Amino acid sequence: AIQIGYGGMAVSLVTVLILSIRFSIDEFFFEGSAWDMYYINFYVKFIIIGVTVLVVAVPEGLPLAVTLSLAYSVKKMMADNNLVRHLDACETMGNATTICSDKTGTLTTNRMTVVQAYICSHHFKPDRNSLPKIRDLPGQVGILVTQGISVNSSYSSDVKQESGNAGLPTQIGNKTECALLGFVLDLGVDYRQLRREMPDTRFKKVYTFNSARKSMSTIIPLDTGGYRVYTKGASEIIMKKCSFLLGEGGKVESFTTAHQDRLVQTVIEPMAKDGLRTISIAYRDFVPSKAEKNQVHYDPGTEPNFETMGEDNVIANMTCICIVGIEDPVREEVPGAIKKCQRAGITVRMVTGDNINTARAIATKCGIIKPGDNFLVLEGKDFNKKIRDPHTNEIRQDLLDKIWPRLRVLARSQPVDKYTLVKGIIDSNISSSREVVAVTGDGTNDAPALKKADVGFAMGIAGTDVAKEASDIILTDDNFTSIVKAVMWGRNVYDSIAKFLQFQLTVNVVAVVVAFVGACAIQDSPLKAVQMLWVNLIMDTLASLALATELPTPDLLLRKPYGRTSPLISATMAKNILGQALYQLVIVFGIMFFGEKIFDIDSGRYADLRAPPSEHFTIIFNAFVMMTLFNEINARKIQI
Repeated sequence: AIQIGYGGMAVSLVTVLILSIRFSIDEFFFEGSAWDMYYINFYVKFIIIGVTVLVVAVPEGLPLAVTLSLAYSVKKMMADNNLVRHLDACETMGNATTICSDKTGTLTTNRMTVVQAYICSHHFKPDRNSLPKIRDLPGQVGILVTQGISVNSSYSSDVKQESGNAGLPTQIGNKTECALLGFVLDLGVDYRQLRREMPDTRFKKVYTFNSARKSMSTIIPLDTGGYRVYTKGASEIIMKKCSFLLGEGGKVESFTTAHQDRLVQTVIEPMAKDGLRTISIAYRDFVPSKAEKNQVHYDPGTEPNFETMGEDNVIANMTCICIVGIEDPVREEVPGAIKKCQRAGITVRMVTGDNINTARAIATKCGIIKPGDNFLVLEGKDFNKKIRDPHTNEIRQDLLDKIWPRLRVLARSQPVDKYTLVKGIIDSNISSSREVVAVTGDGTNDAPALKKADVGFAMGIAGTDVAKEASDIILTDDNFTSIVKAVMWGRNVYDSIAKFLQFQLTVNVVAVVVAFVGACAIQDSPLKAVQMLWVNLIMDTLASLALATELPTPDLLLRKPYGRTSPLISATMAKNILGQALYQLVIVFGIMFFGEKIFDIDSGRYADLRAPPSEHFTIIFNAFVMMTLFNEINARKIQI
């Protein structure tokens, strides 16, 4: 708009100069007239014509069209579960080329259920109906499983079955813990009773869950004296801390490295390949009396100091109780949404903390990867190994550029890995134009990645306040399909602005050329200042309102992103503008030079300074307005 304004100012100055010089030469040189103050009226008229050209040239309606389009889209996006915090993010999303998405709750339903379990050397599968009851387990094992889950979880996590409601129970709090608590209920035990027997005020110590250790541990006192440590977490991580395993009949067996590898191959990997999240539950006893082989003896006169022992020493030589497989189904609509993204030229990458096999299975179900594709599925540690300098351990962009174009799934990742990936894609120069990256996040640690991304999406349900503050758009339903709707609205905003520009610039080109040629040819503009102000005030305002409030269509997702550096006025738009302008100029100039003969009226050309409005120039104005009005229908299409 500024560049167009500068161009209009230049044309208006040239117009005033041409009119003034031509009038001065004709009047004072050829006619030989003497100067009189009356002639100032002519120069004022020429300045008014110059102002008319300037007013016409500047697209005053463009800022209004942009603001209207963004504001309208933002309001409508609320109905599509997108709460836009920053207006510009709406339009930026239309040019997104990469989406780095979380798995849990975004691609999946975040409604977790234990569907498989490995207890006492027996693998209960393939589904929830195959799970055991408490009576099927050895007595001590049943106590360890149910207490190990009920006590070693946040007491705010709860599973509630509404009275009279035969549907699914309501999960409150951490969904993984809710799945485990649901497993306790499936066994036939009330976990709330176990919690009442062991209130959290009796806990000796709690090691809360964090994304680095991927486990949670709780130390409780035993009624018989001593302490018991319960831990739960990612199966491959917990198993490495186990030296014993509850085998057939609940017998304590040594858990050798060979046994662990066999269990990974026969239990954990098959669960992960079914798309299940695998969680191990383990325990360790500290007793003042004679210790069994999987227990730790301490002096009855001196209680163990868990603070000085340190977490790594406490959570070691554990006894594995069981391994459970938790299902988090892929949302039904997600595979179709990802297919739309891929068709629209957007690459979807999944960044998750899950096991690599679980992540690969979910990504395959979603359609992010397909069997036989040459795409990369990496764990966080392998990703870091490939992108860091072997000598300095610093991240190198050239190494990252070899990885990210083929990377589709990043498993067992830390929040810093997500930030590294987002920053690496944005800073890369290997694409013809810079990638536009959108990223989803729900945790406090996701804030740097959300800030760094071109568009950050925070989860409205599962997201923390810190993540929401760092984001540009909040997904009120935590659903990936809402991101696709944001893309559609973003492209619609871009197209609405382009439509208005196509309409406005046609008006500007025609009006400027008519005013300039009229000034040069007949020393007057057929389009008067008041008329052009009317056009700007009425037609451009209402046109921007009409073109800015068009609803998006699914066809918007059938094209590739335009890219950050592509011109706003495309070659097709320029063709449309010039073609329509040429048609209008032919009509206007035809009426201006031959109108009096065509319509059998008096000519309005070379009218006196004080002459009243003429029919001739009124017809020109009406013709111009009607052609502009019908051109708005043409402006609705910018691709043809």
